[in-house]
Amino acid sequence: MSIADLPLLNQIKGRLTWLDERQRVIAQNVANADTPGYMARDLRQPTDFASALRNSGGVQMTRTSASHMAPANPPARFAVQDSPDSETTLDGNAVVVEEQMLKMAESRMAYDAAISLYQKSMSLLRMAARPPGR
Repeated sequence: MSIADLPLLNQIKGRLTWLDERQRVIAQNVANADTPGYMARDLRQPTDFASALRNSGGVQMTRTSASHMAPANPPARFAVQDSPDSETTLDGNAVVVEEQMLKMAESRMAYDAAISLYQKSMSLLRMAARPPGR
């Protein structure tokens, strides 16, 4: 079994992927804060990341250059849904920048926590794999 196959690390990677996608959606909301008729969107919170990873085929690498190897499966995508904020302007825009900034800060804190947990897990694995007497 390789380190990449550990369930804990796979769940953390899934959480990081979801948070990355959520940051992208929130940034899109902020970018469209003045677009008439635009409704804020957000990602649906999966209840269990292990099942979300199983259903999506796992986390895959994204090909960013033609010289890179193509991933076997498309990268995991999460369901985006309309999530109007607390108020709508006269032009039909339903984005409140302050609420989007709160969501972004919440996502950032969750991302930092997941990264910290990942780093601690890797540190423990390295310590366990170290030869005795070192």
